[in-house]
Amino acid sequence: MPQDQRIEKDSMGEMSVPAEALYGASTARAVENFPIANRPLPPAVIHAFGHLKAACAQANRDLGKLDAKLAEAIIAAADEVAAGKHDEHFPVDVYQTGSGTSTNMNANEVIAALANEKLGLGAVVKASGGVHPNDHVNMGQSSNDTFPTAMHIAGALSFQNTLAPALDQLHQSLDAKARQWDRVVKIGRTHLMDATPIRVGQVFSGYAQQALFAKHHASDALGHIAIGMPIGGTAVGTGINTHPEFAQRVCAALSGRLGIEFKEAANHPEAQAAKDTFVATHGQLKTIAVSLSKIANDIRHLGSGPRCGIGELVLPAIQPGSSIMPGKVNPVICESVMQVACRVIGNDAVVTTAGLGGVGSIFELNVAMPVMIDAFLESVELLANVTNVFVDKLLVGLEVNEQRCAELIDQSLMMCTSLAPVIGYDNAAKLAKQAFEQSKTIRELAREQNLLPEDQLNDLLDPHSMTEPEE
Repeated sequence: MPQDQRIEKDSMGEMSVPAEALYGASTARAVENFPIANRPLPPAVIHAFGHLKAACAQANRDLGKLDAKLAEAIIAAADEVAAGKHDEHFPVDVYQTGSGTSTNMNANEVIAALANEKLGLGAVVKASGGVHPNDHVNMGQSSNDTFPTAMHIAGALSFQNTLAPALDQLHQSLDAKARQWDRVVKIGRTHLMDATPIRVGQVFSGYAQQALFAKHHASDALGHIAIGMPIGGTAVGTGINTHPEFAQRVCAALSGRLGIEFKEAANHPEAQAAKDTFVATHGQLKTIAVSLSKIANDIRHLGSGPRCGIGELVLPAIQPGSSIMPGKVNPVICESVMQVACRVIGNDAVVTTAGLGGVGSIFELNVAMPVMIDAFLESVELLANVTNVFVDKLLVGLEVNEQRCAELIDQSLMMCTSLAPVIGYDNAAKLAKQAFEQSKTIRELAREQNLLPEDQLNDLLDPHSMTEPEE
């Protein structure tokens, strides 16, 4: 055997394990069996397992099921895993057993080795008189309830710590722009065609409202995912080999550790057999992506040009836009947002398919959980990151071209809309048609035809008055 390897055993026999690895035979077997994506699950899942195993050890200790000395060693070891200090010892591929058993055993083995080291027995997965990965770290648990519980923990933390702050920043930034530009009037557009005027502040108030709704979606998703914790269901949701109070105590311990109110599943068979919660909450992520794509797409079009497009907004120039056209600047941040939206919508298909009956959810267990949580957490991370970039690199430096806004309003044929109540719809339509054919503005042609007194015409064609309801 090579010097950089050691021999470990599990219920299936011996396995060669890297000498410095904290994991044992079960993990090594999984690494050998699943060389698929050649990347492990997101660190957030591993850190969630750390929090979970610490909470389980605490619950088992308090219930008198686990020796206090062993429990303290497990908790200390699990805390290190939760803090991300041993991520390199979690090599199991994303595309593994659908229940996540390999990752659960990876956590059990690493935590056992660390706990035994703290007990002075050496960093070994199994030690006489020490911590055993199954008997102690996994006490009262099954992969079938720990992996989905880790999914809930990782999902909830990702909402709380990354997405929610990003969306709050987005809402504040858009709301500030709405207030700053509330007196600037621009031409509205429907069906990509000229419409009646609207204030730039009103446009951005719409974007700010979308961002506020996105915050609500994230908050609702966090609340939904923090309840229905599968822990305590063990193998098939019946709770075999665990204490009746175990799940409640684990949830209480997790709530105290993480500042999120986690609650035990109302029905454990449902919590393990189905993953409707993740399908529903990723639907919220998809909605957030759709909102971001709308805002980003509008801004990139309103900033098009700068001379031959709409040009009502001036986007920050953050990098050259072409390797052949000098001076060209592109809406690269908006394009980044749009691409993230594409990915999140694709991930929604993954999460939904993984939750389908006959695909992931079959009888008493969902067997597509690793790919589901991988896609789910990627969506949260991408949305949070691109939202922060959108604010910092685009919205902060975004400007409005008031002169261009005024020019386009004056040219718009839809200015005739405010004349219709006075001269009639048909006459207003005729005026718009003539103005287009003669390349004149509505104001110019109305004056030539002496349709209305000058004061009345000016009042009716005042762009700002068109953006407010009649009193």
